[in-house]
Amino acid sequence: MDSALLVLETWQISGMINESARLARAFCDRRLPVMAFLDTHHPNKPEDPYPTHCIVGTHESNLVPALQWIEKEPNVTIRRKDCFDGYFGSIEDDGSNVFVDWAKNHQIRKLVVVGVCTDICVLDFVCSTMSARNRGFLRPLEEVVVYSAACATFDIPPHVATHTKGALAHPQEFMHHVGLYMAKERGAKIANQLSFSEQTKA
Repeated sequence: MDSALLVLETWQISGMINESARLARAFCDRRLPVMAFLDTHHPNKPEDPYPTHCIVGTHESNLVPALQWIEKEPNVTIRRKDCFDGYFGSIEDDGSNVFVDWAKNHQIRKLVVVGVCTDICVLDFVCSTMSARNRGFLRPLEEVVVYSAACATFDIPPHVATHTKGALAHPQEFMHHVGLYMAKERGAKIANQLSFSEQTKA
């Protein structure tokens, strides 16, 4: 049973990575603006309730190998964040917001969101972005689209959670759909495929 769960988890995460890489290539070929958030934490600043992860300087805080090539693309902006939410993780010490400035500078009207984890980082970012859009902070942003095929989350089976202090069961497929449902409830659109028109080329 454990092996089957591990295969399921690996398949879903691999599918998310492959689809994210394919989408990133499509955006870069069309010179469309891309912002990539990287979870990057300092050891003395834990992200409760989660265990230590993505510590600055470790491989976990970097892009996976399939996406490392985007760091050299001129249309890509990399933002290292130390919290769940890329929107709040974009706030600088002076109060400015790197994501807000990026969206305004590129006149983003439709934002496509992908990533991991669907029900945590993706959902939190979508909720904050929708609230900011509704308040008029992100003009001319009109639509936020979550591309489900390029999102995924993790799996913690009940029997593992029962024997792990502080852990909660986290059924991967179910929580992925919970994240998508909540994002839709906040006003985002959920898409299972994307297409590009000639007008999207820079």
